[in-house]
Amino acid sequence: MTVGRSRQHGFVTLSLDAPERRNALSAALVEDLSAELRACGEDESVRAVILTHSGTTFCAGADLRDPPDPKAFVALLRQIVELPKPVVARIDGHVRAGGLGLLGACDLSAASDAATFAFTEVRIGVAPAVISLPLLPRLDPRTVARYYLTGEKFGPAEAAAMGLVTTAGADVDEALAPMLDGLRRSAPEGLAETKKLLTVRVLDTFDAQAADLVALSARLFTTDTAREGMTAFLERRDAAWVW
Repeated sequence: MTVGRSRQHGFVTLSLDAPERRNALSAALVEDLSAELRACGEDESVRAVILTHSGTTFCAGADLRDPPDPKAFVALLRQIVELPKPVVARIDGHVRAGGLGLLGACDLSAASDAATFAFTEVRIGVAPAVISLPLLPRLDPRTVARYYLTGEKFGPAEAAAMGLVTTAGADVDEALAPMLDGLRRSAPEGLAETKKLLTVRVLDTFDAQAADLVALSARLFTTDTAREGMTAFLERRDAAWVW
């Protein structure tokens, strides 16, 4: 399994657990995480899900050696958005590309000072296509334009200001504590109905754009530009277009 599971009271913690691959989104990881989320959604005793990671990276984006099918990844993102339990991201490391899609699909999130973020798609010759489904309805447009277009790395303060994370602090668990206490005190039915109110715009975006963005992602990853970008990344060198 590429996803660890633990439970404390009504909280289930799902941990991306492929640190040797920087928790990259492989077909297996997407399948395993989807199965765990499905089980949480069906378990009436689960109050909320905490999504976190082992190692120093939350998620490095798509596994370039074993990428998931774009449709499967979109289904996973929608599953997080539609889950009748709040999903809370706990970030204590690096988040890149597709990992930001996972983060954006979550309802609440906390990041530590060790967290860094980057939309690196443009640097390998593709675009942040399917991850835009949960992200663009929730993020500040001018700020996200900068980081989408430049691939720059940014920190937790910038992530909080643009709406990518809910809160940031030196200690991620300390930052997370008030939110978890609030969820613990909330009725499951109230949480489920409130989440539906909060996710209407995001789900409308999935309905309107998912098919087109899946097609765009699939097309971009087969171009000569993307092949050069991914090869350069794996070989740890500049791509041909860098001067």
